Amino acid sequence: MDHRDVQGRKLAAAASNEDIRTATLAMGCFWGPEALFGHLPGVVRTRVGYAGGTSEYPSYRQMGDHTETLQIDYDPAILPFEEILDTFWNNHNPMNINDYKGRQYMSLLFYNDENERQTIRQVLEKRKGQGKGEPDTGIAPYSGFHLAEDRHQKYYLKRYPDAMEKLGTLYPSGTDLANSTLAARLNGLAKGYTNLERIISEIRQWHAYPDDREIMIKLIKHIRW
Repeated sequence: MDHRDVQGRKLAAAASNEDIRTATLAMGCFWGPEALFGHLPGVVRTRVGYAGGTSEYPSYRQMGDHTETLQIDYDPAILPFEEILDTFWNNHNPMNINDYKGRQYMSLLFYNDENERQTIRQVLEKRKGQGKGEPDTGIAPYSGFHLAEDRHQKYYLKRYPDAMEKLGTLYPSGTDLANSTLAARLNGLAKGYTNLERIISEIRQWHAYPDDREIMIKLIKHIRW
């Protein structure tokens, strides 16, 4: 089967679209957090951008009052929101980043509804009970997200030209590649958060045609890292 036959198929959805939720958070430079969350089973898509401010058209060079932010789509049946919150707070110290570059680097967490707001408070109370204190994280209702420039998406994966070339046979569109679950996992691999064996094991469980799964596995086995 030609790699191009895979185009247009649902390669890596762990759940149907109605089961997928979105989390938006900021914890410093957005390159590392995208790789961190991208390697987690249950995450379907990652993207980086700008949020939390009022500037209408933020960019990396002219961010205004926005903050570098990560947005993830995830399946809560595999990755509960509580685990996302623990991963968020276990992997950064707000005191070290808040106001380091004005609002560019801030610890921010956005909730989509009252249930998420209550879950955030419950997780914070649990962490306080464990002696971890209450982090200086801004918590606010979600009010929008501005996608960052292409060069910032899957930053660590893009440092490996052979990986990008081979993935291009599956995803000729840069947007399709950046939005794929496979790229999210490999971006985590490029940063050192996971390994090839774990990714292959997970791919075998994805909701995709068996031939498609084998094409992906064969392809990533031949990437030169």
